[in-house]
Amino acid sequence: MDVMERIKSAVDENPVIVFMKGTPQLPQCGFSSRTAQALMDCGEEFAYVNVLTDPEIFQHLPKFADWPTFPQVYINGELIGGCDITLEMHASGELQKMVKAAKAGKSSQEA
Repeated sequence: MDVMERIKSAVDENPVIVFMKGTPQLPQCGFSSRTAQALMDCGEEFAYVNVLTDPEIFQHLPKFADWPTFPQVYINGELIGGCDITLEMHASGELQKMVKAAKAGKSSQEA
């Protein structure tokens, strides 16, 4: 499986996933740390990929959804954004609704 297929598979198979530097428990950059914390605050489990341990994903993920930076948050297969957008959505309560709906198997339009 090539790297773009691996990325697509990870996005498709996980209702909520973040591609980040480090892990939620041991983030390796401030942006990844704040993003993971916002997701953890939603109270639902989420998947993650540590891009620092997978050079292929680190190199090719920016091309996948035409988003140049890390972290990248995907909910129900859709790129939500990076740190700033995730934190804005968290502050407004929208992130929590989207994460709970995704984990319940609903699209954000149904929630």
